[in-house]
Amino acid sequence: MNLAFLTSGMMLAFAAFSSFSISDAYSKLLAGQLDPFEVAFSGGVFGFLIIPFIRNKNESYRDIFAPTHPLMWVVRAVATFAATAASVEAFMLLPMPEALSLMFLMPLFVTILSVTLLHEKVSGWAWLSVILGFLGVLIVLRPGVRALHLGHLCALVAAIANAVGVIAYRLAGNDTPRLSLFGSSLFGPLVGDGALMLAHAHWPHGLKTWMFLFGYGFLAALGQLFMMMATARAPANRVALPQYSQMLWAVAFSYFLFHQPLDGWTFAGIIVVTLSGMINWIRQHILYGELVLKERRAARRRAETYEPDRG
Repeated sequence: MNLAFLTSGMMLAFAAFSSFSISDAYSKLLAGQLDPFEVAFSGGVFGFLIIPFIRNKNESYRDIFAPTHPLMWVVRAVATFAATAASVEAFMLLPMPEALSLMFLMPLFVTILSVTLLHEKVSGWAWLSVILGFLGVLIVLRPGVRALHLGHLCALVAAIANAVGVIAYRLAGNDTPRLSLFGSSLFGPLVGDGALMLAHAHWPHGLKTWMFLFGYGFLAALGQLFMMMATARAPANRVALPQYSQMLWAVAFSYFLFHQPLDGWTFAGIIVVTLSGMINWIRQHILYGELVLKERRAARRRAETYEPDRG
């Protein structure tokens, strides 16, 4: 793979997770001003602005409503609805690093669902990674020592819902148009959050509130666009590492924007959670390097075998 192309993929992944992090910060800034379901609903509304950039030349806008696998489209839509609503509520109620540490349990749930539903084989390194991540979350939460509340439950629901969305994507296969994939992530919040916000919704007042709503919805959709572009340029194991840059954003926002400093135990747990992801990435990086070396050796042997005799 071309090194410049790979580097651009990594940079796009960093841009994607930066967009997600700033979007999350906007949702937290709206705490106490709007209903969480109304905020999540706005993500679907402003996300439509990205659709022209998502669509491939050979795709029709009708692909949004005409999925290749209708059942998986519905599952992804429901999972996205649950994830957006729960994550907005979690960020409103919890410090951002604490909410993210719970949401980083998603790989654990993906691993469990992969084994039970897809019957995939999971390596010992992958299990070590998710177990270490779980221990890190226990350090952050310290159940029995500190009180847990609705915000923690919402962050956990967001992690599970995101994992279900990943499994639904795998079950749908590779023949699903990306416009259809993106459409399910828009209509889930539009329908689900739109229905739940009716009882408490009110028209947003003030330019600042509208700016925060636009920032939340547009940047979340922009992050999806950047991630699609990143995965087209680099292997999935390469674009996964920048996800942990979200924790750096979260810590910075927590200190400087929301004035919620972390205690020592929470900071230690966050480090363990981040290291758990690093272990899995390092293992994947080693395997990828070994595969490249094998291919180069095989190509060299083929070249030596078919090289014309110059004698």
